[in-house]
Amino acid sequence: MPLAPQELKTFFITAVTANRRRLFQIESNAELLLKLFNEDRAKNRYQVHAFVIMPDHIHLLITPAPDISIEKAMQFIKGGFSFRLKSKRDTWQSGFTKRRIEDAKDYANHVNYIHENPVRAKLCARPEDFRYSSANIFPIDPTPEHLKPQG
Repeated sequence: MPLAPQELKTFFITAVTANRRRLFQIESNAELLLKLFNEDRAKNRYQVHAFVIMPDHIHLLITPAPDISIEKAMQFIKGGFSFRLKSKRDTWQSGFTKRRIEDAKDYANHVNYIHENPVRAKLCARPEDFRYSSANIFPIDPTPEHLKPQG
C-alpha cells in the first residue's frame, strides 16, 4: 500500500568518521558501505535518494521506512558498517547531523550539494566523475512523491 506523504520524512544526513580517518579512500571500504546500503534497502529499512561517500564522511538524502526512526536507520548504517569492517579502532564520530527536507526546492538543493561535494573538495572535475556518488552509480531510490516539483 502506498504511503501517505505525511508518513514519510526525508532527511539530509552527514556522518563523519572517527578522528576524520580517511576510511573511504580505501576502495574496499567504500564498496562495503555501498553493499550495506543495497542490503538495507532490499530489507525496506530506508530509501537512499542521493549520496556521496567522501574519504572521511558521508552525505545522504534518506527516507526511513515509516516504522523506523532516522536514528534507527543511522544505527543500521553506522553500526552495520562498523560491524562488517571489524576494525579494532573507532569507525565513526558519535552522532550525526540531520536536517529534515521540507519541500521540492530544499530536496533539489541538497541533491546538488551532495553531488557537488567531491568537486568542491577537488577530488574530481564533474560530479559524475566521482565513483562513490549517486551522480555516478547506484540504482538510487526515486524522489519521494511529496518532494517532487509541482506542475
